Amino acid sequence: MIVRPHQHWFRRLFVWHGSVLSEILFRLSLNLAMSVVAILCFQWYEALGVKLTLAPFSLLGVAIAIFLGFRNSVSYARFTEARVLWGSLLIVNRSLLRQVKSILPQRPELAQEFAALLIAFSYCLKHQLRGTSMREDLARLLPNHDLKSLESSASPCNRILLLIGQWLGERRQAGEVSDILFQSVDQNINQLSSVLAGCERISYTPIPFAYSLIVHRTVYLFCSLLPFALVPDLHYMTPLVSVFISYTFISLDALAEELEDPFGTAPNDLPLNAMCNVIEINLREMNDETNLPQRLRPDKQFQLN
Repeated sequence: MIVRPHQHWFRRLFVWHGSVLSEILFRLSLNLAMSVVAILCFQWYEALGVKLTLAPFSLLGVAIAIFLGFRNSVSYARFTEARVLWGSLLIVNRSLLRQVKSILPQRPELAQEFAALLIAFSYCLKHQLRGTSMREDLARLLPNHDLKSLESSASPCNRILLLIGQWLGERRQAGEVSDILFQSVDQNINQLSSVLAGCERISYTPIPFAYSLIVHRTVYLFCSLLPFALVPDLHYMTPLVSVFISYTFISLDALAEELEDPFGTAPNDLPLNAMCNVIEINLREMNDETNLPQRLRPDKQFQLN
């Protein structure tokens, strides 16, 4: 995620990092090349009586803008839901640890053990969504026998939820947690399961491919033919106007594709590393630990991963 300080509107016009311009620069260069071809071939295809007018492009441009608007709305809705789910994850983790510390005030070692499971769940969820290795993070949080069971599990996050439930069940069997308190804590554990299911739904259910494909094809066909419709009226100004119009459509298409998967590592995706870092700092601080991990900050390009 790009986290920038407030900028003057004029300086923001020239921002490079965080925009999609770096990703679509090659595609814009192709449109520029098509504009040059249109200028060079203008007299030739005009002599043949071939002439494209702006009328069909105006109608098609409106249709494409509507389709892109809907697709961007759907992609941003996925991004917003993912952000809400991870915000809920922080809230539930705080609530769970607060409940455990209130129920077992004389057993700080149990609170630390429980906090380690909650932190491990957050890191495990991040790695599962990004498809990265979770061993390094989980090895410092969980004992070896639990780590081995997670490595062989088809759903490691669900396995950690099972470990959390088993931990709570053991406290109940030992008489340290009453039935009423058990139900209260178990409800928050169910909230963790809801967060997991919500993130998996977003990650494993993309926007229908055919819908994205038709928008993608239409945008690039429109941008490829646009210079030939502009050149009779604009002549040598065709590259400038054509590239500017293409930038609008292609950038919206690229941004929608980027936001479709909010759990990735693209500049505008959610900063899952930073979120896990905040969760760990909060839970360790609640256990009065002093050796807290350093809070992650945006890098020199204002990106927070």
